Amino acid sequence: MPQSEKDCSPIYVGVSTCLLGQKVRWDAGHKQSRYITDTLGIYFTFVPVCPELEIGMTVPREPVHLAGDLAAPRMIGSKSGEDWTDRMNQYAAERVTQLREQNLSGYILKKGSPSCGMERVAVKNKKGMPHPQGRGLFANALLEEMSLLPVEEEGRLHDNRLRENFIVRVFAYHRLQSLFRVRFSRSRMVAFHTNEKYLLLAHSPRHYKELGQLVAAIKEYTPAQFKSQYSASYMQALSVKTTVKKNVNVLQHMMGFLRDLLQPPEKQDILRVIEDYRSGIVPLIVPLTLIKHYLQIHDVPYLNGQVYLSPHPKELMLRNHV
Repeated sequence: MPQSEKDCSPIYVGVSTCLLGQKVRWDAGHKQSRYITDTLGIYFTFVPVCPELEIGMTVPREPVHLAGDLAAPRMIGSKSGEDWTDRMNQYAAERVTQLREQNLSGYILKKGSPSCGMERVAVKNKKGMPHPQGRGLFANALLEEMSLLPVEEEGRLHDNRLRENFIVRVFAYHRLQSLFRVRFSRSRMVAFHTNEKYLLLAHSPRHYKELGQLVAAIKEYTPAQFKSQYSASYMQALSVKTTVKKNVNVLQHMMGFLRDLLQPPEKQDILRVIEDYRSGIVPLIVPLTLIKHYLQIHDVPYLNGQVYLSPHPKELMLRNHV
């Protein structure tokens, strides 16, 4: 899908309700994340979910915790000992089915929550000692049933690399959903893959090669088979984090298309800035901005279509960190 054909449909992202500032927690408080509401909220349409509230717990309420087997913990009232496990698991299965129908492109969970925590949730053993390797009951159902969906915890969004990787995946999954929302076309699929080339290379050259082989053999698959295999490998590729080395490789590939169009001083400028990026002196946005500048002067359709140049809004400044 060429850059000029960007989909403008809403990007739906599930989110733990308390992160939006709504007072739904056990103590009648909230855990509003200004980054989520004030920054990501400009680009995403949030679908709020509070599993504990939605299964009938009150506000305020008795807090709950996880206890027992790490693989299948129970959700227990911390004072009364009331067991909420079956109610939560039944609710989670039904709610995830509903969410699947809402075409979510991502999900942000509340860290540490016995219902929504993605990882490192405390699970108490028989002696009451916490083991920090559990997962919230709702989060577990979400991750198992919607395995392609980009999911992250709000606490991990403070890490530059994790934040960028999550947001890249959300926008990428939305592009993939938009592609498959209309009648399947092999030519559109090939065009989509072509424009994703450098983004995929910056994340996982191995997956890019596998996807290329899959696309080359596209006529051997039914549309359903191809969509399933491409989607799984595509999202797996983007879950691999970029590195300076892989980004430099992509920048040098792009430079190859400009080499014969630029004067020697211009080529030296780009190569110098790429080297500064490799050395950690400047962030990725610097060489990319220079390459985009020359692409405005010299039209190179193949490069202009590359999603790598703008995989997310520049206002998010995800590539502005050294």
